[in-house]
Amino acid sequence: MQPSPPRLSIIVPCRNERAFIESFINSVLAQTYPPDRYEIIVADGMSDDGTYDILTRLQAGIPNLQVIVNTGRTVPYALNAAIAASSGEIIVRMDAHARYPANYLESLVDGLVRYQADNVGVGWITEPGADTLEAQVVARAISNPFGVGNARFRTGSGDRPIETDTVPFGCFRRAVVERIGPFDEELTRNQDDEFNGRMARQGMKILLLPEPRITYFARPRLAQMRRMYYEYGLFKPLVLKKLGRPATLRQLVPPAFVLALAALAIASLVQPAALGLLAALLVVYGAGALRFSLRERRRGASWAVVLRLPLAFFQIHLSYGLGYLRGALKVLTGSPFGAPPPNR
Repeated sequence: MQPSPPRLSIIVPCRNERAFIESFINSVLAQTYPPDRYEIIVADGMSDDGTYDILTRLQAGIPNLQVIVNTGRTVPYALNAAIAASSGEIIVRMDAHARYPANYLESLVDGLVRYQADNVGVGWITEPGADTLEAQVVARAISNPFGVGNARFRTGSGDRPIETDTVPFGCFRRAVVERIGPFDEELTRNQDDEFNGRMARQGMKILLLPEPRITYFARPRLAQMRRMYYEYGLFKPLVLKKLGRPATLRQLVPPAFVLALAALAIASLVQPAALGLLAALLVVYGAGALRFSLRERRRGASWAVVLRLPLAFFQIHLSYGLGYLRGALKVLTGSPFGAPPPNR
């Protein structure tokens, strides 16, 4: 007689996901994993768009769906509240802004066991969050290596499992939380980086699986993209302080770029040669941005999208770099970070 598969607790931070929440729940219910072996715990961050009403309606007809209120409103509070309310042997973090293939849960659990990993995740296929040109530009920009560096879960992981520094969402045993502690509630953003950083510091294995892949719906507006990357940058220095080292080296590139631009611009006021260096830096940057934008054309993007991508890349790097520098200043001066207004 085959042993029963391990019991899973699916934890979902959620705020203002009216357009996505019902189809997300349906994609979980369509999983090949036995439905009596998992529970779904959605921590709603006091949504004001009707998401909570949809969840309570769905809960009435889905025995393994539990809805809790996240009064902290941000993601780390939601994750910790959902973990505290859960009972499964394995924790699977999922996001309402994504869709999952039917074998998602089964593949994660298999990868966790097969490769003796401590945390496993899969890559993303990034889709526009709306049927607009602007949304297409955002989706292409945040899945292009020039925009996001070597974040393999966004740009592709090849055809074999790879050890990495972090994975999106993640699937890990409850024992991991008991060993390293819960998600850090001071980190409104990047709490997964810090959590994975603590795992790596303990010698745990974090694995990115090549298949299956999540369909992730990007935010539809460039303004939302700028805000998101500014906040990612803002909290990175705090992660560095907590871990004692950068979670990844790629995080240092945008602030270095912004500092170089600022330093050369200021120096050019008194030293004309600095203006030439500033122009050269922008030309090199523009050439790289254009090259990677044209790559998207070969992948099916329209010319309208391709021609807007260099500016979108610049907005990502400028927003992230400015956020990082402000975060670094806060760390150096001991200023509180607080929590930006939740957008979920």
